Amino acid sequence: MNRSLMAIGLAAGIGLSSPVMAAEKVNIGVPSWTGAQAIAALLQAVVTERIGGEANLVPGNNATIFQGMDQGKGDIDVHPDVWLPNQESFTKKYVDEAGTVELSKNPYEGNQGFCVSEKFGKANSITDIADLGRPDVAALMDSDGNGKGEMWIGAPGWASANVNEVKVRDYNLLEFVEPIRAEESVKTARIKDSIAKDEGYAFYCYKPHAVWYMFDVYMLSEPTFDPEKYKMKQPSDSPDWYDESYVATKDALKSVQIAWSKSLAERSPAIVEFFERFSLSADDVSGFAHEISGKGRDASEVAKEWIANNSDRVDSWLGL
Repeated sequence: MNRSLMAIGLAAGIGLSSPVMAAEKVNIGVPSWTGAQAIAALLQAVVTERIGGEANLVPGNNATIFQGMDQGKGDIDVHPDVWLPNQESFTKKYVDEAGTVELSKNPYEGNQGFCVSEKFGKANSITDIADLGRPDVAALMDSDGNGKGEMWIGAPGWASANVNEVKVRDYNLLEFVEPIRAEESVKTARIKDSIAKDEGYAFYCYKPHAVWYMFDVYMLSEPTFDPEKYKMKQPSDSPDWYDESYVATKDALKSVQIAWSKSLAERSPAIVEFFERFSLSADDVSGFAHEISGKGRDASEVAKEWIANNSDRVDSWLGL
């Protein structure tokens, strides 16, 4: 056991933080989606509760968080929920090319697509993404009377929202569907409202997520993933990203992991050793998200409760 992990063991054994541990500090970036917020809160809780260090949460979008990690000054040290290949433009720039950011080797699996409520979908025989282009379905999804059905494609700043905007075009849905970008809380409220009022609504959905615990929804089928039909550029790749992209296929399953600034290894080695061992499942993250957004609980409270109920897993992350 190396010196930093011995310090962790001592702190855990006597309930006090040594001077070595007091120096451990990390600033964790917090994107807007609930799963990322949940993981950020868990990382924070382990650092403060078990390592005895200092951990602060810093809200930001993907670009801001990756830039902070790249600069290596400690303003933002960690991204808690990197979805690949969605955020590949950032990992290529900062992980592969600049070499300033480290990716975890312990990802969980993510899946994304488009969903409708079971009530709306089954009543109107909606099973595939192409069904959203039926005039009768589009009319049922049109809440503002502009002749197009609204579909939430993601929040501002999300790489996945850019992909979904291209998909709406390349699935030939633009004549019938209006892609909407808004914060995720707006989408959640709209799902609840549409079900209560028996209205049509479609939205970008993904696993893990609290929505699977909160509402009766299902994911629509899409053409099987085909890399030849998935040519996506992000705004960071080109100012003409929309015109240069073509996506007419389902996304491949995602690899989701944390990332951290390589400079953190010198500043807070025990925290980096924890990050290297840290791992969750998609079910873990869905459960966290449900507790936070579904039940309205505080993320830090949920994280502390989970740590208390899963001490063996936390011990394994800390090499104990």
